[in-house]
Amino acid sequence: MRFRGNRQFASAVGLVLGLLCAVEAAKVNKHKPWIETTYHGIVTENDDKVILDPPLIALDKDAPLRYAESFEVTLTEEGEICGFRIHGQNVPFEAVVLDKSTGEGVIRAKEKLDCELQKEHTFTIQAYDCGEGPDGANMKKSHKATVHIQVNDINEYSPVFKEKTYKATVIEGKKYDNILKVEAVDADCSFQFSQICSYEIVTPDVPFTIDKDGFIKNTEKLSYGKEHMYKLTVTAYDCGKNRASEDVLVKISIKPTCRPSWQGFNKRTEYEPGTGSLALFPSMHLETCDVPITSIRASIELETNHIGKGCDRDTYSEKSLHKLCGASSGTVELLPAPSSSANWTVGLPTDNGHDSDQVFEFNGTQAIKVPDGLVNTNLKEPFTISVWMRHGPGSHEKETILCNSDKTDMNRHHYSLYVHNCRLILLLRQDPSEAENYKPAEFHWKLDQVCDKEWHHYVLNVEFPTVSLFVDGTAFEPFMVTEDYPLHPSKIETQLTVGACWQENSGHDNDTEAGPETTSGGNARMAQFFRGNLAGLIIRSGKLENKKVIDCLYTCKEGLDVQLPEEVASAVKVDFNPNQSSLTVEGDDIGAFDKVMQHISYLNSRQFPTPGIRHLRISTTVKCLNEDACVAVPDAEGYVMVLQPEEPKISLSGIDHFARSAAEFESQEGVTLFPELRIVSTITREMEADAESEAAEGTDDDPTVQETVVSEEIMHNLDSCEVSVVGDELDGEHESLEVDVSQLQQRALEMSSSNLGLVITGVNTMANYEQVLHLIRYKNWHTEALFDRKFKLVCSELNGRYISNDFKVEVNVIHTSNPVEHANNAMVQPNFINPVHHASVDLSGHNLVNAHQASVVPSAATIVIVVCVSFLVFMIILGVFRIRAAHQRSMRDQESGKENEMDWDDSALTITVNPMETYEDQHSSEEEEEEEEESEDGEEEDDITSAESESSEDEEGGEPEDQQGTSRQQQLEWDDSTLTY
Repeated sequence: MRFRGNRQFASAVGLVLGLLCAVEAAKVNKHKPWIETTYHGIVTENDDKVILDPPLIALDKDAPLRYAESFEVTLTEEGEICGFRIHGQNVPFEAVVLDKSTGEGVIRAKEKLDCELQKEHTFTIQAYDCGEGPDGANMKKSHKATVHIQVNDINEYSPVFKEKTYKATVIEGKKYDNILKVEAVDADCSFQFSQICSYEIVTPDVPFTIDKDGFIKNTEKLSYGKEHMYKLTVTAYDCGKNRASEDVLVKISIKPTCRPSWQGFNKRTEYEPGTGSLALFPSMHLETCDVPITSIRASIELETNHIGKGCDRDTYSEKSLHKLCGASSGTVELLPAPSSSANWTVGLPTDNGHDSDQVFEFNGTQAIKVPDGLVNTNLKEPFTISVWMRHGPGSHEKETILCNSDKTDMNRHHYSLYVHNCRLILLLRQDPSEAENYKPAEFHWKLDQVCDKEWHHYVLNVEFPTVSLFVDGTAFEPFMVTEDYPLHPSKIETQLTVGACWQENSGHDNDTEAGPETTSGGNARMAQFFRGNLAGLIIRSGKLENKKVIDCLYTCKEGLDVQLPEEVASAVKVDFNPNQSSLTVEGDDIGAFDKVMQHISYLNSRQFPTPGIRHLRISTTVKCLNEDACVAVPDAEGYVMVLQPEEPKISLSGIDHFARSAAEFESQEGVTLFPELRIVSTITREMEADAESEAAEGTDDDPTVQETVVSEEIMHNLDSCEVSVVGDELDGEHESLEVDVSQLQQRALEMSSSNLGLVITGVNTMANYEQVLHLIRYKNWHTEALFDRKFKLVCSELNGRYISNDFKVEVNVIHTSNPVEHANNAMVQPNFINPVHHASVDLSGHNLVNAHQASVVPSAATIVIVVCVSFLVFMIILGVFRIRAAHQRSMRDQESGKENEMDWDDSALTITVNPMETYEDQHSSEEEEEEEEESEDGEEEDDITSAESESSEDEEGGEPEDQQGTSRQQQLEWDDSTLTY
């Protein structure tokens, strides 16, 4: 388009000249061609086209004229451009005219250009017109213009390494910033394609890296024992992403060196529960590289903070732990595990993530009220408060752990334990009976443990006016004691709370200001909420805890142990921390020191320890003659892996269904609920098959018989058994569950009861729990409305970590007729505690028919008929029973003494019989006469299936046959409910 414009411009110039001169132009070559003075061009190597800026165009004033008359253009040779001429030596370019009339031309490469040989070319160029006349004489040439042409590169070459192989040697145990440098070059001419942009180690998984400049360094300390030499393959890339034509091999040799360290240390040590003590470093020794030393000190730390409350401890209830540690009676647990008898902690969030450590969480909104009468603390007597606490950073508000305050009106705090600004504070106000003078009222301890977010055990021994505090077994004295007057006399009852303080909205708080976080509860509220975790909160009245009990409560069940060999006992000193989670070893003899380290072991005395990792760390300091640390021994780190223990399966078994007479329920002794209870605990192990037996049986090729599962009975303690009522709660007016308290006391067990059942607690053997449970009796002195009662027994170990099966027992009541009672109650229905509508009951299984269905008084004729018919039916049933008895004896031998509950098909008969009592309870002759009279009276009849009769016969066992027949005859009654009169 530019050339066309030039042509139009030349035509216009000719036309204007023609019009101005008004004559025909003379054919004379007056003017020289004109071109630019400088041109810049670009050409790509291996291409011939040059791009010029500006384009190559020559202009000449002798260009053709345009006549005004006809607007025709007359071409003249003088105005045309005939060529361009390049000046210079060995210039690989030529200039070509594309259009003579417009003077347009181009520059082209005459041969293949190579940037690597010459990047730039500079030369001059001139334009020539066609001259005068037909032979082109007198042609004129333009001035010389300078042309600069740059040859652009293409990425035709790949990087090449300067060396065929690179080698280096390093010393083990050292990290280098620069081990060696590899270098590659590229033959391309341009900066982009000739530069090496990156290097790469092609060999995978080697502890080395290489940077963009080719420097290689190691990423970790190298060990001669692990690898003597590393062989790396390295490649390079130019900035055009061309990879090196050949990769290069780099050899890095590791030179061994002596460095002080613990040798023979195994990072992982597996501990199998129940195996006692396990040596942690059996083959370890210290390498000092022959440096003369004067002393060695090593600290071994076992990290167990993530296990339970800081380590593996027994997870029995806190009350049981106090007894196991030797504390006497009087201990009251304020944060027990929720149960039917201790339900005030049910609403608290718990953390049972550490094998049933009973940990309660308080987030600043929860608190509990302790039931009235549970704690009777007389401040005149010594008492102890102990608690496990984990508390975070302190706040400016009071956070109450335990508080005893007025229920109404006054808002006085009688005593409380709270945290404030990383201080533990005990408030203890004296009774009004004291003299009106100042006495110690607040005891302050400033402790880092209060706010470090770790578990700590706190014990306060209070013997007014002194208070002793033990934190993790270490005694602390209060840094400040504040005095106050005694409280004013009042008859206001107090409320004991955990996690906050109870105070009235309308009253005045003499001891504290209510914080912003309160919760309304009627006209009262909670204030000063605790934020953190609490466990094992105990108050013990009347006696202080001694140091032995305190240490026992805090001591871990796991820790480090060492048995010093006699020959080195005097040369090495060993010190333990209180919970044996760390120890220090000091000595100056390397040989003796190594022997002591080899005897350090891990011990976990729990029968069922918490599985998981316990990290180990050994920190060592070595001193030389100048008493400085001359040898740097790196810390050795590893861990103990406590394997999963075989979990026990606690099984309860025994008689789960039996019947007793109403008289037994109403007797002074009552009915034994678990007469044949058995408690068995088993674990299941996988045992490898015997190699010799496998070879004999030819089972080597069968993978399915390599292991066998074996169930093994074990003995361990229980800590709780709970008997609960299934169905309606116990009615205290006429029924109860009882157990001999003296037998409990002999076995150091305790019992709590409610209308839901009873709970026996305390750590003791399964055999002792069996004996106590055999003594539990159920009494009911108003059995008219009772036909069966169901109970459930559950036992547990380690505060609920292992729980037995639900053992359920159903007891049926056998109602018998009494003629005296019938006479007295002839015109009225039985008077039950709770009126019950009596309907016919199916006789399947062990359900019993209501004996009081007929409430209408029969006539004399009816009685005679019933007596006669009853006698006849009795004779028929007696014969059938004798036949069945012979068969039943053989069945009893096959069933090994178990109850046979086969139902007898009596569909052809229209009679039912009373359920027979177990033959463990034989009737006296007076009872037999009463039963005959009741049968003749006919007012109260009970039904029983033949299977139940046979079952009762089985229970009798050793009774003579004639007595069996007599007993059956006495217990058979006629069911006249279907007769019409």
